[in-house]
Amino acid sequence: MTEIVFVDTNILIYAFDADAAHKHEIAKEILKNLWEQKTGAISMQVLQEFYNNVTRKITTPLSQELARIIVRHYSQWCIQTTPAEINQAFQIEDRHHVSFWDALIIAAAEKAGAAHILTEDLNHGQIIEGIRIENPFKSHATIAPLGII
Repeated sequence: MTEIVFVDTNILIYAFDADAAHKHEIAKEILKNLWEQKTGAISMQVLQEFYNNVTRKITTPLSQELARIIVRHYSQWCIQTTPAEINQAFQIEDRHHVSFWDALIIAAAEKAGAAHILTEDLNHGQIIEGIRIENPFKSHATIAPLGII
């Protein structure tokens, strides 16, 4: 059985930001592989941040209509966050000295049973709460379950 991979907002954004050059291509390939393997996971936080950023903050913003279609599509991967994950995030924040928002991503990934979190926001190779942090854009990154890089 293939391991669950939690995708952070920045990876999802790059997949739909054609101006992101090589990161766009890598992120698209990652998402394609996760769909094929049925191993992708995200949280409501990721979907909210994605929508806000791709409709307002990237160089060539997506239309709200297209961004909403993408959000609905990726909602199939969505892990619901509850007060239990928020409390878990408080503990992760204190234990690992990460921001609350990063801790909430880690708590959601833990709830999903993820073995990896793909992100640029945490330290590549670090293991937090038993989950390996992977930056797929690092030249030395190895994302074994995805078969890329």
